Amino acid sequence: MIGLMIAVLAFNSIAYKVNKVLNKNQIVHIWMFTLAFQLLFDLYTDVGYHAYWYFSKDDVDWESLIHILFLVPPVNIIFLNYYPYDKSIYSKIGFVFLFNIIIVIYEWVALLKAPWGYFHYGWWTLWYSFMINPLLLFLLIKYFNFVKKIEKAI
Repeated sequence: MIGLMIAVLAFNSIAYKVNKVLNKNQIVHIWMFTLAFQLLFDLYTDVGYHAYWYFSKDDVDWESLIHILFLVPPVNIIFLNYYPYDKSIYSKIGFVFLFNIIIVIYEWVALLKAPWGYFHYGWWTLWYSFMINPLLLFLLIKYFNFVKKIEKAI
């Protein structure tokens, strides 16, 4: 839990200090998209298939709301702020690859024993995360571009 609280404070501070790309409307959109997508993904992988869980395997983890509400959304804001929108496809792929490595390293740290870690694996592995994260980041980029397109149309 200590590790989670440090991460929440750090990532939220960084997200709001580095934000030069997203306006308030886009922040709200990304925050809500992240919450909805993460809850849907966790519903199947955590609750349905017991691939992983946050604090306890069999109970509703009210503590996991901290992770869901305040950890992943600012990480997505940081990602979108540094994403090389106007660069080559190679730069974009390289950035996603580098960010993926950072995410997987954080996940590895979250697997530490309490009080530093809070994340646990069933049959899930870091390799699965490494493989699926680029797809999740790609969906985030597509959603963000969709939000920007809607804003231009208004």
